[in-house]
Amino acid sequence: MKRGPIEGATVKDLKRFPDERGFFEEIIRASDPFFKGFGQLSWCRRREGTITAWHVHPNQWDWWYVSHGVIKAVLHDLRPDSATTGNTFEIFLGEDTSERVLAIPNGVAHGYKVIQGPMELFYLTNMEYNREHPEPPLGEEGRIPHDDPLIGYDWLTASPIR
Repeated sequence: MKRGPIEGATVKDLKRFPDERGFFEEIIRASDPFFKGFGQLSWCRRREGTITAWHVHPNQWDWWYVSHGVIKAVLHDLRPDSATTGNTFEIFLGEDTSERVLAIPNGVAHGYKVIQGPMELFYLTNMEYNREHPEPPLGEEGRIPHDDPLIGYDWLTASPIR
């Protein structure tokens, strides 16, 4: 497995404005260079230890923000025409990490493992989910087995101590 950055996958560091009331933080702006437009906003809550892997969208972009808990997000570039095809990228999102949002380009397989839960993930997509036809070519969600040998990622291995 080749680790490294993935073309188009962007991490935006966020700026939090705290005061005596709490805080304010902008997540995504229409003017962000990595933003491709609004399709749907979704929210999920998962228990610690949950693994959600792999899925890929042929045309859809995702933007992930973890408001509570911590995940290890993992991306794998499946795009044959990408300069980073075959690369796998890991990043921690959520509490006790740097505040940030992750942009996931179309054609990049992605999933996550909940490291600290319960976890709450807000994700924005540039297309609406087609519940009647969730799989490509009519829909936008392609599933890949968690242990796909071409990706070669072990979801059960603990993160290295740094």
